[in-house]
Amino acid sequence: MRPIDLAREHGLSAQAVRNYDDAGILPPTVRTETGYRRYTPLHAQALRAFLALRGGHGHQQALEIMRATNRGDSESAYRLIDAAHVALLTERNTRTEVATALGSLSTTAPTPLRGRPLTVGELARRLGVHPATLRTWEAAGILDPERDQATGYRRYGPDCVRDAEIVRQLRRGGYLLHQVAQFIESLREAGGTDALTAFLDSWQDRLRTRSRNLLTGAAQLDTYLTMLDQT
Repeated sequence: MRPIDLAREHGLSAQAVRNYDDAGILPPTVRTETGYRRYTPLHAQALRAFLALRGGHGHQQALEIMRATNRGDSESAYRLIDAAHVALLTERNTRTEVATALGSLSTTAPTPLRGRPLTVGELARRLGVHPATLRTWEAAGILDPERDQATGYRRYGPDCVRDAEIVRQLRRGGYLLHQVAQFIESLREAGGTDALTAFLDSWQDRLRTRSRNLLTGAAQLDTYLTMLDQT
């Protein structure tokens, strides 16, 4: 087969196939006396495996997996694949923690702060916690109060007070500080609880898609490995 023959199946250019060949994605290629590349079904399957792996692992990691496979270093290839699954599981657990934290919040919204920002003592009394607790939350990266330019004292504005009230609810629910920090960060990035709900749904869809892509890539790579064993 010629480069264009491999390219047509995937809507690629012949040059893209040659580039993948030069990058080590395909097994060693036989050339004719005039220097033209000639490919076999083994090369076609290697290209299928790479493109499928890319959907779940990304371009660079898929490239490294194929390079390791083609040089006979299956241990390195398997480690890369395993690492991707570990990372996906970690991300899935993080998403579950954030979703559970959202579901544990009271359906009653905190009373909005009106007027001037609160001091440490005022916010502590509002929440029913010790001022040192607020400093602990700040040290954990959960709260980020402003500072009075003249005195250097902390000043807790409306957003900071809202976050502190959410933290209090989550801590009462038994959540650890790092879990609370993850939730607050996700809440800020999403722009509120309603937006966070939509964000979590989208996040779940992305996780499902990546899981399926990893399975598809593994299946194509397994076919390629079987063909390698038969050569």
